[in-house]
Amino acid sequence: MEYVLLLFITPLLAIISLSISNHVVYGKIQAVFSVVMFFAAVAMAYTVVSTGAPIVFWDQAVYVDGLSALNVLLISLVGALAAIYSKDYMETEFKEKLITKGQLRFYYLFFYLFIISMFVASVVNNLGLLWVGIELTTLISALLVAFYGKQYALEAAWKYLIMGSVGISFALLGIIFIYISSLSIEGHQIFALQWTELCKVASQLDPHWFKIGFVLVLIGFGTKAGLAPMHFWLPDAHSQAPSPISAVLSGVLLNTALYGLFRVYTIANMTITTGVAEYLIIFGLISVAVTVPFITVQSDLKRMLAYSSVEHMGIITLGIGIGGPIGIYGALLHMFNHSLTKSLLFFSAGVICHHYHTKQMQRITGLLKTMPIIGGIFLLSAFAIAGSPPFSIFMSELMILIAGFKAGYLVVTILFAVLIVLIFAGMMYYIVRMVFGTASTRIEKIKFSPWIAFSLFVPLTFVILCGFHVPNFLNELISAASSVIQQGVVK
Repeated sequence: MEYVLLLFITPLLAIISLSISNHVVYGKIQAVFSVVMFFAAVAMAYTVVSTGAPIVFWDQAVYVDGLSALNVLLISLVGALAAIYSKDYMETEFKEKLITKGQLRFYYLFFYLFIISMFVASVVNNLGLLWVGIELTTLISALLVAFYGKQYALEAAWKYLIMGSVGISFALLGIIFIYISSLSIEGHQIFALQWTELCKVASQLDPHWFKIGFVLVLIGFGTKAGLAPMHFWLPDAHSQAPSPISAVLSGVLLNTALYGLFRVYTIANMTITTGVAEYLIIFGLISVAVTVPFITVQSDLKRMLAYSSVEHMGIITLGIGIGGPIGIYGALLHMFNHSLTKSLLFFSAGVICHHYHTKQMQRITGLLKTMPIIGGIFLLSAFAIAGSPPFSIFMSELMILIAGFKAGYLVVTILFAVLIVLIFAGMMYYIVRMVFGTASTRIEKIKFSPWIAFSLFVPLTFVILCGFHVPNFLNELISAASSVIQQGVVK
């Protein structure tokens, strides 16, 4: 219980620290708080894994099992890295007079409120409160998308807010239908929206009402997760936000929406006898397929990375839909791998865009000559996100492919393999030109700070390490999360 409370107290302390007038000092303080937040999440996840039981308190209002712990750990890890990265990134923006001191305070305030809202969505037991938490993430993150206040940023935030709200309305309607499916069960009305209670009586729920509810939740939370064809808000929002916010949006906000979807999917599998997994397979495969034409015609670096997120949300959803121990484990491992790899890409892209003063890829050339370290990291992370061996994403994609063949989804799996090869070719066409092109004489070689270096090398370590071996603690945590999706309530 103490670790869960510390998760919320630490970002609140970071917000309170905004009273410090010196923004340089505050940048260091909030970075330290973010590290404390991460270790609280690690301690909480360790408790869940070591005891084999969920953390439950406040009359089961808070429920943290393996799936919750995995998502919270990712939120805190990416959040901590983004906070550390923000220290110098936002100071550079302030020094170059791109933002004011007031905007800097606004940034940190809503950054931590954003983190808290994702924590809320990840630890509540009630599906209604889960919906509230995900809706809060929309309202708060929209302000961060519009942070710069320019035309394109405001348009992106407006599109995000409208599509996110429409999508989340579908999810709310779906939750209402799920509640209706439980009305025939005497004595369960009081806790009818608690996930644990719904799991216990899943076989008694009305399958017709629940199926309608599940489809609506899939559309609603799928919109927030960036699944195609509801993904149109995502490239604009992720490309217009500050780079550390883009990393959080892509690395963990999308996961949180999928987390909500998977909670409902777990119950659906126990309530509806057939056809549930096929919905996830279809939406997952469409999301990967839609990425192919869009990623090959991009000119904006951050938009290309955003479209890559659509692909990877599709891969995770596809893996869960294929199912089985290998498919679900591979999907959750892919969730972890994508979060770290995409964060690394957005962090390195932020440094690149700062020093080239553009996001247009045709104007960014010769990275290995002008920025050897950053250029090298960017190249490695691009190969990693595209699924090249021996990086971590290759490992999780391979597991999903194996699961697909074992489950008999031959056509789906072969099509999936072809699509990821096409996406690899499309991304590498742009990346190679940026990294190995002729260096611009106007760009000087640069040095980057220890804060930026830390936020780059930590995820890079995971990206490389997990391509060879999944650390024992992470393996046990993902296995615990897999058990939740396969079995429901873990006793």
